[in-house]
Amino acid sequence: MTRPLHRRARGILAALAATAFLGTATAAAAPAPTPTPPPTPGPRPTLAKPPVSAVCSPAHRITGKLDGGASWDMCWRYSTDAGLILDRVTYQPPGGAPVRVLTTARLAQIHVPYDDGGAEYDDLTGAGFGWGLQDLKPAECPGGTLSSVKVPEVGTVKGLCTTTRARGHAYRMASDSGAGVYQAQAKDLLVYTVNKVGWYEYISEWRFSSDGTIGANVGATGSLSPVDYNATDGRGWPIGKGARGYATSHAHNVFWKLDFGLDGGRDRVEQYDSTVTPPAGDGSPTVHTKRTTVTKELAGDAKNMRWWRVVSGTGKNADGHARSYEIVPGHTDTHAGRGFTRHDVYFTQSRACEQYASNNIGNCPAGAGDSVDKWVNGETLTKPTVWVNIGFHHIARDEDQQPMPVHWQGFQLAPRDVTAMNPLTPSELASQNGQPPTQS
Repeated sequence: MTRPLHRRARGILAALAATAFLGTATAAAAPAPTPTPPPTPGPRPTLAKPPVSAVCSPAHRITGKLDGGASWDMCWRYSTDAGLILDRVTYQPPGGAPVRVLTTARLAQIHVPYDDGGAEYDDLTGAGFGWGLQDLKPAECPGGTLSSVKVPEVGTVKGLCTTTRARGHAYRMASDSGAGVYQAQAKDLLVYTVNKVGWYEYISEWRFSSDGTIGANVGATGSLSPVDYNATDGRGWPIGKGARGYATSHAHNVFWKLDFGLDGGRDRVEQYDSTVTPPAGDGSPTVHTKRTTVTKELAGDAKNMRWWRVVSGTGKNADGHARSYEIVPGHTDTHAGRGFTRHDVYFTQSRACEQYASNNIGNCPAGAGDSVDKWVNGETLTKPTVWVNIGFHHIARDEDQQPMPVHWQGFQLAPRDVTAMNPLTPSELASQNGQPPTQS
């Protein structure tokens, strides 16, 4: 299908015509910046040589070994629409066997409607997101490795950073006697790119923790759009001296597409809802939690004490419990302006043509619709695809200039029964599986 090219992407064609080096027309015309000295070398993620049977080449494989002996392994590729794509994401707990978590994970859209109705963008499939991959400097990937990415019609870009970053306590537990403390400081494996679309720059980050948690985040930075300072009708905020320029408010509705394939088999989806009953008399409130297996396609809405998990159809931990991953959304501003932005999570039957949450370019059959809400039509879920929507209503402020501080939005995938105990449990506590002793 033909994709619209609007003012948000107008610098892309000019840049491609002028130079094979990545950048917008403005960036290409600017004087060269003073080189930034590289940071002091630090610990780097382990880049292991893949076995002969690996499905990706060494240059497209990321293997990171973290604190406590946990490791992650994955393949990466790049799309001029979706940007960074991760395949065959596998977690290996310390001393345990590898567990396949995700078959494929990537962005599925960044939808940006302005409050005045004058502009509405699909940054992935309508504004050249993938072509805007930025050339990163060593200082932007501290202690890590910059990998080259071949971007069609642009060239080779040092655009993929793989590094580690401290995240504080992995756990802490003091003994009842106060004589000892079990604690560990942890690091995460980070994989990220930066893509420029118009005046915005998006940091697309994947964070992998030693306990098996995955974080997916998009950080928006760059600059406020200089052509959208006309919101004097209450749909914006005054920026600069006095009350002359009103930056138009807008939304960033970010979608991710996840295909799990836990343990390489078929998955199922479960929804949990908890109901709180007020106390009777001098009693205490009670809580009842109900599990519902999601057998049909679903457009799900987050609410208090509701959550979802994707459950392995084959894999179990050492306690005999089915492995699963819980979807943990971050803060979101649900945007009601479009059908596809009205819900927080979608579970659809996997279809090769259903690739983007809006302005889909996957060549689906006529009448199938071009957004994720149209694909929820009651079909039985035998191979579910998960779509997560996290919104941010951006009402600009004076502090958003210049440049704009990064504002983040995202979610986590938390392991639930992937291992029988905390995978980082110290050896002294390894026997305490199940009900713990009254003193420890």
